[in-house]
Amino acid sequence: MVWLSVGLLDYLSKETKHRARVSKPTHMDVSVVIPFLDEEESLPELYQQLTDVLASTKWSYELIFVDDGSQDKGWEFVRSAAKNDASVRAVKFTRNFGKSQALHVGFDLAQGDVVFTMDADLQDSPKELVALHKKLTKENLDVVSGWKKVRHDPLFGKTIPSKFFNWAARQFSGIPLHDFNCGLKAYKKEVVKSIQVHGEMHRYIPLLAKHAGYRAIGEHVVQHSARKYGKTKFGADRFIKGFLDLLTLLFVQRFGKRPMHFFGLIGSLMLVTGFGFALYLGIDKLYLETEGRLITERPEFYLALTTMILGSQFFLAGFLAELFMRSRNKSPNYRIRETL
Repeated sequence: MVWLSVGLLDYLSKETKHRARVSKPTHMDVSVVIPFLDEEESLPELYQQLTDVLASTKWSYELIFVDDGSQDKGWEFVRSAAKNDASVRAVKFTRNFGKSQALHVGFDLAQGDVVFTMDADLQDSPKELVALHKKLTKENLDVVSGWKKVRHDPLFGKTIPSKFFNWAARQFSGIPLHDFNCGLKAYKKEVVKSIQVHGEMHRYIPLLAKHAGYRAIGEHVVQHSARKYGKTKFGADRFIKGFLDLLTLLFVQRFGKRPMHFFGLIGSLMLVTGFGFALYLGIDKLYLETEGRLITERPEFYLALTTMILGSQFFLAGFLAELFMRSRNKSPNYRIRETL
C-alpha cells in the first residue's frame, strides 16, 4: 500500500510539472490582431518586422492572424509560423466573411492587457505599436486610433473620398478623430471584450466603444507607406457603404434595444393625424356639410386614409422589431475551418 501511494504521488508530481511546462502563461502584456486576405507576399515580411519590434520590448505578446478566406498560400505560411513560434495563434475562415468578423474573432481570442489591430499589407509600420502603447498607458486612454496624416494612396481613389468620409463620421458621431478607417489602433483589453463587431462596423469601433461607456479616445499620427505587394481588397463603393453603415450604427445604438420608441412614435403620430382628418370629415358630413360632395371626393379623405395606413405599418414594424430583439439568434455569422 505504501509503495502504491508513493507511486501515485510521484505520478501526480510528474503530471503537475508536465502541465506547468505546457500551459500558457496566465498573463499577457499585448496581443496583435491581424486580419488578412490574400496577402501571401506581405505576411513573411510583416511577421519578421513584428517579431523584431516586439522582441526589443519587455512585453509578453501573442500574434493572432485571422485568415478571412484567402485563396493564396498565406495560410501555409501562418501555419508554419505557428508550429515554430509559440506566440503565433491563427484562425482560418471557411470563406470571406469580412474584416469585421475577422476582428471579432481576434478580439475574442486576445489575452493581452493591450490589444493592437493592424492590416497585413505592410502599409502600417509595426514600429508604431510602441508609441501607441505609450500613449494609451501614459494618458490612461481606452482607445488610441492611428492617424495617417500623410497618405500614400491615389488622390481621387482614396485620399479625397477618405477626407470627406472622415469629416462626415466626425460630425455624426461626435468623436474628433481624423482617420476612422485606419487599421492601426490600440485598445484596453476590457474595451474589445465589451463590444461586438459585425457586419461592416470595423470602421466604427471607436463609436462602439463610446456607446459601451469607454469615452477616453485619442489618436496618434502614424507612418503610412505605399502598398508594396498586391492590390487593395476594397473598392470605391466602401465610402458609400461606410456612410450608410454609420447611419445604421447611430440608429441601432439609439433605438436598437427599444425599436418601438422610434417606429411606435412615428406610427402613433400618423395614426392620430389620420384619425383627426377622419373625425373632421365625419363631423363635416353630418353637421356642417355645405358643398354636397361625397367624402371620397375630398382630398382630406385620402390624407386620412394614407396616414392611418402608414401609421399602422410603422406601429406594426416597431412591434415586430421588439419581438425580434427578444428572440434573435445569438450564433456568430462566420464559420471557422481551422484554428492553430
